[in-house]
Amino acid sequence: MPTEHLIIGILIFVLSYATIVSEKINRTIVALLGAILMIVFQVLSQTEALQHIDFNTLGLLVGMMIIVNIIKRTGLFQFLAIYTAKKAKGNPIRILIYFSAITAVTSGLLDNVTTILLIVPVTLVVADSLKINPIPFIISEIMSANIGGAATLIGDPPNIMIGSFTGLGFLDFVINLAPLMFIIFIVNILIIKLIYKKSLIVDPKEQKKLMDLNPHKAITDRGLLIKSLIVLFFTIAGFTLAEFIGLESATIALFGASVLLLICKIEPEEILVDVEWATIFFFGGLFILVGALEVVGVISAMAEALLQITKGSVKITTIVILWTSSILSSFLDNIPYVATMIPLVDKMESLSAVDFSPVWWALSIGACLGGNGTIVGASANVVARGIVERDNRKLSFLSYMKIAYPLMVLSIVISTVYLLVFYL
Repeated sequence: MPTEHLIIGILIFVLSYATIVSEKINRTIVALLGAILMIVFQVLSQTEALQHIDFNTLGLLVGMMIIVNIIKRTGLFQFLAIYTAKKAKGNPIRILIYFSAITAVTSGLLDNVTTILLIVPVTLVVADSLKINPIPFIISEIMSANIGGAATLIGDPPNIMIGSFTGLGFLDFVINLAPLMFIIFIVNILIIKLIYKKSLIVDPKEQKKLMDLNPHKAITDRGLLIKSLIVLFFTIAGFTLAEFIGLESATIALFGASVLLLICKIEPEEILVDVEWATIFFFGGLFILVGALEVVGVISAMAEALLQITKGSVKITTIVILWTSSILSSFLDNIPYVATMIPLVDKMESLSAVDFSPVWWALSIGACLGGNGTIVGASANVVARGIVERDNRKLSFLSYMKIAYPLMVLSIVISTVYLLVFYL
């Protein structure tokens, strides 16, 4: 590989990454432009660029987005929010706990960005009904979304990417990470409850208004709801059995999406227009950017350097990856971070003669939970902030960070103990 290609490749990657982090220009535009520049300057060929795109990740995302967009039309999520708020009898602390639990579970079954898109607007409606500040609810939901998303293969984009690359299946993530995430969720909620217990007080008159809402009116299409839930059930069942039936998760998700499109009697154009294509193309560009670093040898050099620092010890490597991932993912979007780290860890694994699975779990945990640290740490956080600001409210970087960052650090401490006890 010519030296000029190495320098150009590193320069394009660093400039692209820095621009993505700065959020000055739309990240999809930056990723696509950076990817194309890698080809234009012959850092890698067009054929090599396409080979580095992980189509399993993209297919899984598209399939799940289609299914969720159809379910969204039924009013199911609004029903769950109103029903839950009434079950909590309008008590704001209970509502916060219940909404957070729904967010965590739903994020594991769908994905955290989609869950935030659905739960935050409803939370704002409930908070307005009670005439209380919605920000404590939103902060708790953001953190719960990332915690719940970390528990499964499909819950958070970093897990989708790691699972697709390593071949780890839906059950692998649930068995290895769900117990840890359950513990972290409980600890998180207990502390958040203590923080906000005295500030969330509601006028009894406003509680009565909320209790008068009828959740059943939120369901707009019962027939479509039944069809959607059946397809969703079999799709998730397919994920759990994927490694036994020999199908990739993308195939299962796209099959479920195709079946639901067939039976829902809605024009496909109406559904496909709501797919987050910007996110899909962002991933595509990102895969090419990182692929270029592989081609010019940067990833191999970094892997060898890290192995020398850790002296090949899986225990030290696991802890280093966990803490580095959590700290960096707090300030950088965890998607480009994980896209960069996957080939690095893979190269380290190829240079090592021992089981490297704890390192992969450390990367997943660190990236997903680290995203909780700041409002820009994960896509779900950025989406939530955007919804709040469109509602003419403010969720500042510091107001979020002073609550979330200490909780994030605590979650990584718990994760360190978990990994040391069960894997190292």
